[in-house]
Amino acid sequence: MSGPNQSSVHIDALLSNVSVATMQQAEGFVAGRVFPDIPVAKQSDKYAIIPAGDFNRDTMQKRADATESAGSGFGVSNDSYFADVWALHKDIGDQTRANADSAFQLNENTTKYLATQNLIRREKLFVATAMATSIWSTDQTGVSGTPSGAQFKQWNDAASDPVADVRSFKTSMQILTGYRPNVMVMGRQVFDELVEHADLKDRIKYGTQSGGSEMVSLVTRNIVAQLFELDEVLVMEAIENTAAEGQTASNAFIGGKTALLIYRTPTPGLGVPNAGYTFSWTGLLGSAGMGTRVSNFRMEQLKADRLEIESAFDMKVSAADLGVFMASVVA
Repeated sequence: MSGPNQSSVHIDALLSNVSVATMQQAEGFVAGRVFPDIPVAKQSDKYAIIPAGDFNRDTMQKRADATESAGSGFGVSNDSYFADVWALHKDIGDQTRANADSAFQLNENTTKYLATQNLIRREKLFVATAMATSIWSTDQTGVSGTPSGAQFKQWNDAASDPVADVRSFKTSMQILTGYRPNVMVMGRQVFDELVEHADLKDRIKYGTQSGGSEMVSLVTRNIVAQLFELDEVLVMEAIENTAAEGQTASNAFIGGKTALLIYRTPTPGLGVPNAGYTFSWTGLLGSAGMGTRVSNFRMEQLKADRLEIESAFDMKVSAADLGVFMASVVA
């Protein structure tokens, strides 16, 4: 027998919950917080796109007595998603299990490993989907010299003005769409330069750390968000090791030196204006939240138990006008 049959496969709800909890608690990964999750029953389907501009026209007219009101409406176009199924497994040999202090802990730790692999895949797909030029309606590029056109001075330059840059980008998008960006995503290297910028330090008040007597800087993401007048600043902390197994690690931040301003709705739903969505195929047999499930089954020919994670989703930019991408933000 080359593999498990259908009856030998156990969709483990408990381990699926462990994997989802691991994904939700991993602060360094931002994909799931930038593009809200939309559970879908089908692997592929269409969804409505409503142009923001249709909401911003003045179409009301005076109404004479005993006459009909003026008629109006808004356009609707369609796009489609397809939730690819991504999968990975890890085998736990009988000898390893027999030597383990706790069988459940071994399963739980293996599940957390698989969930982390899932997070890395999702983060890379988010970067490919959203963190690049020619995706959003507006691109801006940081330069080391004198900016021109759609350029700004890189934020590691003391002469740069990040607050003015962000304010300008936000206002431009608001004029274009009627929506003002409320979330900013940036790579860790961008954030590191930003919080050391003299202009930001001059604007930020100082406070005391609990239990200490010295004044300490409270340069945090929340304060940066308040300074930029945003609901949230998300920092892409996740790294990827691109070296082959057994080779010296070659780690790099997945987010790079880029940033993105978007409008993220507080009420996600199909047809609601929003920069992007993640369509999670929860209709897949046994899938838990975020379209993810963990299977646990016996591989008798290997004398091992196999834990396998599957994740079915598609990330889509649903409104290209509702994002401003910034390339080469720092040198």
